[in-house]
Amino acid sequence: MIYRFLPGAPGSLYAFAGILFAFLATVTATAKLSDRLPKDGGREFAHDGKLSAGKPRGAGIVFVLVFAAASVLFIPMEAELAIYLILIIMSMLTGFFDDASEKPWGEYRKGFLDLCVAALVAMTFLKYNSGVVELALFHVKFVLHPVVFALLAIILVWGSVNVTNCADGVDGLSGTLAIITLMTIYLINRIKDRPEKFSFAILLFVVCILGYLWFNATPSKLMMGDAGSRAIGLFISIAILKTGCALLYIPVAFVLILDGGLGLLKVALLRFLKIHILKNTRTPLHDHVRKLWGWSNTQTVYRFAIIQIILSAAVICGIQI
Repeated sequence: MIYRFLPGAPGSLYAFAGILFAFLATVTATAKLSDRLPKDGGREFAHDGKLSAGKPRGAGIVFVLVFAAASVLFIPMEAELAIYLILIIMSMLTGFFDDASEKPWGEYRKGFLDLCVAALVAMTFLKYNSGVVELALFHVKFVLHPVVFALLAIILVWGSVNVTNCADGVDGLSGTLAIITLMTIYLINRIKDRPEKFSFAILLFVVCILGYLWFNATPSKLMMGDAGSRAIGLFISIAILKTGCALLYIPVAFVLILDGGLGLLKVALLRFLKIHILKNTRTPLHDHVRKLWGWSNTQTVYRFAIIQIILSAAVICGIQI
């Protein structure tokens, strides 16, 4: 039994109570606190970016803190999970301070902070877990040297934080994709018989994102900001590491990677190597499909989600065969 409210009651009751608490607390707190959040100034270079001007931004601070509270209340706390919660809150706070700042933080400053958090995640993971990596689709396992594992984990975490952040730009898009990715990871955990505590933490996080999407569905009333997107990206990376099948991050988060990652790659190659790729492609891709292909916000969310669901279904089938 992993849930701990109401001694003597069945574990399913704790799970039920935890899920309801996470959703209702997120919705209630968001409704009451949205007026106190910083206001968005509109994004000059994003497609329809000026339409977001004046909306509350940084709502990630609400659903991330609710998730942390729900985890403490409904999951018996262990050192590893406690450290991850602290790091998720730290990542959320760096994003929120950026959201609230009149002058946006520089890319290098945010990138360095993300790198520090990624290094702490890697060290924490290696302290409590082995360096075994499973190629789940091929049913092959191997062990990496701790230093190699740590470096790859840092790349994974840093990349996940930043591609998720870059994919946040359409009402409901990044939240919806994150939910699909996290529920896929949840199913992988169940198939691989991973510890139930972290699987339940995934469900709590998903429910908190759903509480946020109650207000963010098109047309949105508020936005998660960096406070939400960075924390979500961090949690996804931790969740995939805990499966023992870290390479599955590529297919289970493929749309997030493609949408947010192409822009990062394009800018990095141009800035550091003077190589200009994707000259006729607007990034993030959600801006390309809306501006050049004429997709509406709703079409963009649904079609991106459909692609990810198909890929996730293929992964789930593949690891069971």
